[in-house]
This record gives sequence, C-alpha cells and structure tokens, in this order.
Amino acid sequence: MTSSPVAGIGTAVPSHVARQRDVRQIVARLFEDRSHDLERILAVFDHDHIHQRHFAMPLDWYGTSVSWSEQNALWERHATELGTQALQRAMVDADLPMDALDCIIVVSTTGFATPSLDARIIAMSNAPHTVQRIPVVGLGCAGGVSGLALAGAMSSPNRCVAVVAVEVCSVTFQRNDVSKSNIVGTSLFADGAAAVVLHPSGRGPRVHSGVSRMFPNTFDIMGWDVHNDGLQVRFRRDIPAFIRMHGHETYQQACEKWGITPQDVNQIVVHPGGAKVLDALTDAYGRRPDETIHAREVLKSHGNMSSPTVLFVLERALRHGPLPGKTVLSALGPGFSSELCLLEQP
Repeated sequence: MTSSPVAGIGTAVPSHVARQRDVRQIVARLFEDRSHDLERILAVFDHDHIHQRHFAMPLDWYGTSVSWSEQNALWERHATELGTQALQRAMVDADLPMDALDCIIVVSTTGFATPSLDARIIAMSNAPHTVQRIPVVGLGCAGGVSGLALAGAMSSPNRCVAVVAVEVCSVTFQRNDVSKSNIVGTSLFADGAAAVVLHPSGRGPRVHSGVSRMFPNTFDIMGWDVHNDGLQVRFRRDIPAFIRMHGHETYQQACEKWGITPQDVNQIVVHPGGAKVLDALTDAYGRRPDETIHAREVLKSHGNMSSPTVLFVLERALRHGPLPGKTVLSALGPGFSSELCLLEQP
C-alpha cells in the first residue's frame, strides 16, 4: 500500500554563513602547533565542491573552549528553532493549518534531550498536544530517507504526517582532536533542518516503501565516539570504495523488493555525503552523472547537514518541476547502513 502524497516541504538553516576558506583558516590556526602533518590534511578544504555552509554559531565561537553540556544545550536550542521553522514552512507549503497535524517524526543524531526534541518542536510550533510523537536517533546521514519511509508507513487517507530531520553538526566540533577524521568532518558538515508533510490533499509523489540494509562488521566506517568532551566523529574506511563494492547489489535487491527493475526508475535523489560519494553512488546505481545535479548544488551551498540534506535535495528537485514516474531516495549512515525509499507520482 502506498502512502498519502507529499503535500509540502520546508527547510531552514542558521543565519551564520561560513565560506570554506574561512573555516580552513580557523582550523589551521587552532591546530597549527599540534600536528606535523596539518598542511597535508588541510587539503580536504581545497576543492570546489563546497562553497559555503551555515552554522549555528559565529566562526569565532569555534575557537573557544566549551563543555559537552554546553554543546548539547546549543544543539537543543538551535535544533528546536530550526526544526520548528522547517515544520511551519512545510505546513504552509501544504496549505494546511498546524492543528491538522496528526503525527510527527523527528530525526536527529547530533544531540540528546528528554523530553525529546519532538515535544519541544510541538510546543514551539503550537501543534496540537494530541499529536503522535516518534523520535528517531542514531541514524546519522541516513535519517532523512528512513524518516520519510516511516512517515509513509504511518500515513493514511485520514492523517497528516510530518517528518522533521534536523542536525546541528557544527556544535560537536572537537577543538582538541587533531585526527584526520575530525578535520575531514569539519570540512564537510553543517547545520540545517528539513520537513516533509504527507497528506491526502497533496499533489506530490507518494511514498511507496523503504528498504534498509546493514552491512556486518562495519561499525568502524562511520559514527560517533563518545568522549568526556563530547562526540568525536568516526571515519575509518574508504566509503566511496565500499559503495562501489556493495552499492549495485544493494540497489538491485531494493528494486526486487519493490517489484521493479533498475531500468524502471526515472530519477534518483541522493544524499550528498561528499563529491566522491556522489560519484561512487552514480556508478553503483548505473545512473548518469547529470542526475545528481541537485545533490551537487545542495552540497555546494550547504555542505553535508547529515539527515536533512537529502530532503533539501528532494525540495530542490520538486521546485524544478514534478518528478514523473518512480523516484528513488538514497542515503548511507552509521551501522554501516543503506537506506533507500521509492516514491511514485500517480
């Protein structure tokens, strides 16, 4: 059974805009006396794939010393604000009042709160207090696709369901970690939120279903390592090489589960984890490079915002016109895992 159609999409980013060269300068200044190999590692900034990103805090803040509790408090505040903005914009885009909302799924991995983030977004957005709440944590970059698939499963002809994916990656920055993983993460990640509303009145594509796959013995590829001073990013394998090894089979298996062939897919919407990741996914899925133009434009202007990024790409694709036929959304995340979701325009 397919879900209600997409009725609205909204996005939000913080007000602080950072150019890539400015971030490089901050990192170089912070680590110049602590790494003998810094110039070589800083080469990760020297490309044309990301021009700017949006951060919750001004650049000077990233040179100050803060505790994990302070980092998490900033995540809680900014994630609530950004998530609320994205949800409100999605409901306006859907031409629906906030009191029409029946269920909200909130996806985030860059902080922790109890009451959970969904409760805070409901309170700030004046959504009904009877809304069904589903918080989703730990999926990282894969969360946007997984959250949308879950929204599709939760929808029905009489319900309005929203998924909100929000991350404040920048406040997790580790000022005392001179590892390559930390600097690579600093060159990629940014902050933002995206919301998608499913409702019977929508004219967009319907969510068919999601397909998840975890790869055994791959916890080392991507995730967080928890330390006393916060969350330390983990990258310990060549992700593009892994995609080229396993991506085609994973995509083929998903299509078989949906009862289609890869040739039946009209277009793909891919999470831009990085330029090399986009190239590897294009090869693995047997698609043309120009099909990732929207993903590359989002990467260029926003960087990798983790879970909401693929929904930014979906918004951009829909703003350029309807997505006819079948569309596959794709993202990778900790686990190591693949999340794929099939959308169909009636």
